[in-house]
Amino acid sequence: MNPYDPNEEPGLHLVAETLGVSEVTTLNTTYRPGSPLYRAATGVIGAAYELDARHDQVTGAAKEALRLLGPVGDGKLSGARVSYAILRSSIPKLGDLIAQQDRAYGRLVEAVSAYRRLLPEAGTERSTVKAREADQEQDAGRDDDWAIAGDRRLRALEAAEAGGLRFHESALYGYAYLSDSRRPGTAPQVWPETVQRLVADGLLHQNTSESLYRPGQLLSLTPRGEVALREARTAAPRVNAALIRSSPPAGPGLVADSTAAPVAGTADTVSRSR
Repeated sequence: MNPYDPNEEPGLHLVAETLGVSEVTTLNTTYRPGSPLYRAATGVIGAAYELDARHDQVTGAAKEALRLLGPVGDGKLSGARVSYAILRSSIPKLGDLIAQQDRAYGRLVEAVSAYRRLLPEAGTERSTVKAREADQEQDAGRDDDWAIAGDRRLRALEAAEAGGLRFHESALYGYAYLSDSRRPGTAPQVWPETVQRLVADGLLHQNTSESLYRPGQLLSLTPRGEVALREARTAAPRVNAALIRSSPPAGPGLVADSTAAPVAGTADTVSRSR
């Protein structure tokens, strides 16, 4: 459940929504200080707070501009030059703050993307990554190859097959996030960037007849996606078997050590029985 109000804390809300965390301020506490992930997580936290601060400034400036524009709309503003001067200065100020807010939003999106690229994958990724190398070679050279690297493509295809995976865009800032209609309040372990890549590649269908805001656009497998999912699932066991066959056999010393303990134990048992 996202505890942050997007109308009051849009930065923290964005991070919680896209990363599936409930407490953004503790995002860096699980990493060793000075490590790449610690620095990236700290950057995300700082960027989220910066966006929220800019949002507060824009909100305050907008309220002030509305206060000044209200009498103008009612035709009640006096002809005093000072009143017009205040009005003229408030509008450009609001525009400048909105531009700063927009830049802060861009920095937060970049910080979140940089953090997610460093995240370790699920435990099965190391054994399955080779199985998808050939499948990914045809897409090599694209700027978003990281979105389908490792196990990310398989997880997204499986989530779409299970049903309930929906693509959203924030009504306030337009950032993308996913939800699982079967498990409300639970962030799917799939990245929006991965889904966008698979939609572009023709592996997922996005139901654009539904609202992006609510309930979100349902994602489902295309025929090509079904084929890709079957191939990915059958490729993993082959890679695991190949890794086992390629593992070097235990050396003579290891064999001797492994058999010594049972033999010694048997002899000791026999001697005690006597």
